[in-house]
Amino acid sequence: MKKVIVAICMAVSWAGICHAQNTAPYKAGYSSKFTIADESYANKILTLWKDYEDNVLDRHIDWFADTVSMTLANGQTVKGKAANLAGVKAYRGSLKDMKISMDAWVSLKSDRGQNVVCVWGTEDFTGPDGKHTIQHLHEVWGFNKDGKVDIMLQYLQPGGAM
Repeated sequence: MKKVIVAICMAVSWAGICHAQNTAPYKAGYSSKFTIADESYANKILTLWKDYEDNVLDRHIDWFADTVSMTLANGQTVKGKAANLAGVKAYRGSLKDMKISMDAWVSLKSDRGQNVVCVWGTEDFTGPDGKHTIQHLHEVWGFNKDGKVDIMLQYLQPGGAM
């Protein structure tokens, strides 16, 4: 009898969760249905972060689509592989003592079939003005059908507390 009651409670709870998901107050503009994806996509992004930390930005440039679009935390959107590489090289070249720590990452696949990687990390560096900076970043990286990075969206929280 106890098992039956537990099973009924679980079924009612599950039905409530499913119903709550169907009555969300917003409709996702892109998708709200993701599944965990192949970890190799996250490994690529972590490798790109390591390339950035080590200031060897050309190392995996072939992982980017020619049409890559990156929207930076300041709202600027840079389009194209060459423009993105030139911009990040100039910016990274102006920084000293770059240390990166990763807080979390996840590889996801949308119901549209696109692979996406979300990463959360912290940059700790000295800027060109000699000022020590700590900033927390959240980035969303998207891959095209050829497995190349075709989009990156960046969000920033300045300061040392998360």
